[in-house]
Amino acid sequence: MRAESARDRAVSAAISWREHKSKVATPHERIDTYFGCDVFSQRTMQKRLPKAIFRKLDKTIKLGEALDPDVADVVAATMKDWAIENGATHFTHWFQPLTGLTAEKHDSLIQPDGEGGVIYALSGTDLCQGEPDASSFPSGGLRATFEARGYTAWDASSPAFLMRSDNCVTLCIPTAFVSWTGESLDQKTPLLRSMEALSKQAMRILKFFGKDKGVNRVLTTVGPEQEYFLIDEHLFYARPDLVLCDRTLFGSKPPKGQQLEDHYFGSIPPRVLAYMAEAERELYRMGIPVKTRHNEVAPGQFEIAPVFETSNIACDHQMLMMETLKRVAPRFGLVCILHEKPFAGINGSGKHNNWSMMTDTGSNLLDPQEETHTNMQFLVFLCAVIRAVDMHADLLRASIASAANDHRLGANEAPPAIISIFLGDMLSDIIEQIEKGKTNRTIKEACSTLVPRRCHRFRATRVTATAPPRSPSPATSSSFGLLAHRPLRHGRTRC
Repeated sequence: MRAESARDRAVSAAISWREHKSKVATPHERIDTYFGCDVFSQRTMQKRLPKAIFRKLDKTIKLGEALDPDVADVVAATMKDWAIENGATHFTHWFQPLTGLTAEKHDSLIQPDGEGGVIYALSGTDLCQGEPDASSFPSGGLRATFEARGYTAWDASSPAFLMRSDNCVTLCIPTAFVSWTGESLDQKTPLLRSMEALSKQAMRILKFFGKDKGVNRVLTTVGPEQEYFLIDEHLFYARPDLVLCDRTLFGSKPPKGQQLEDHYFGSIPPRVLAYMAEAERELYRMGIPVKTRHNEVAPGQFEIAPVFETSNIACDHQMLMMETLKRVAPRFGLVCILHEKPFAGINGSGKHNNWSMMTDTGSNLLDPQEETHTNMQFLVFLCAVIRAVDMHADLLRASIASAANDHRLGANEAPPAIISIFLGDMLSDIIEQIEKGKTNRTIKEACSTLVPRRCHRFRATRVTATAPPRSPSPATSSSFGLLAHRPLRHGRTRC
């Protein structure tokens, strides 16, 4: 396709968008009437499962207890019935190998009945364990190619969901993926293991302070902010480098880039806003709590961000979010680009990770509270995180050093090669007091006097940290905020 022709068609598509917008479904339903309708959620399980079975499954989800095979059979049969009622014909163990993508092998929910017909069936074994061919997945050199056996194991703490396409519905069961000797072959297994290790050590600290009563475990939570580019499909398919590499390999700079920074938080174009709304409707159906949408810094760049969740669920939802963004875009004549640095001379797409720790009773362990210098429990957790980043800065940096992401890093785009933590004036002052051997004050950040009288007076309470965690996907960059100033409020890294 000639460049002039592609440009003309893209301009024509943009101009005529208003004429065709009526073809896109207009939402009439309240979000709370369909949120999570495609998820086999805890609420759904509680309604459908026998009480005794639900209590046992709940202990497996919340306490990590082993799942009884008889319980698994009942859960599988109930999950199968729910999926069939919602149009499902197949199921898959949905996992995240070391490719930066998700993987799935679909199996039918039907089987011959021996009399020339079929019946629907899903056993507890089908639910809990699968054995896909693992020979062609990356293993980091852990094993020889001919050792093909790999196992998927159900992650009961991450709910099953339905994936809808144009003419079929598939029941997706989130799973971990390991080799036959137990080595991790995916992104989920190390995350689950690290969550258990952190919980074990955090519980020791809570016990020391006498705050462990009623607490069974400590969870890590994360809220990833996904940046992405949208371009017209005519312009996309006119560039073989974009089609093949998801980024441009050559080209000239535009007459106007991001010099004026007028795109950031600007008014969202109607065509893009319609796309965002459609993507959000699909994400809501899968129980993904999308919260924020806005224009990003670079022209054609945007962001979507959910409310934070338990880390393994947040990572599953992050992968679903990226898949949904790309799947929905063609309905609007657009292509969604998730590459970290698709265009030279303008910002790439990073991913803030708003990270924290909380007990299973809902207490945020990184909440400084008002008189922070007296909150010894918080200060212990703060120093532990600082120490961890100091000891493992190389590992944190390496965890997001994919070939694609390193095109983005450097210049004004973080994280830099040297990982550091910025605590803010109040916490830095308390750390200095600790170094001197005595804490006796917490700096109170006054309300801003620069805002008009009729506006809400605010207090600057943000604390950030420039340190990247394990990325939910090596195909996107990551960074994370270490501290939270209020319960259910997370800090973040500025990247």
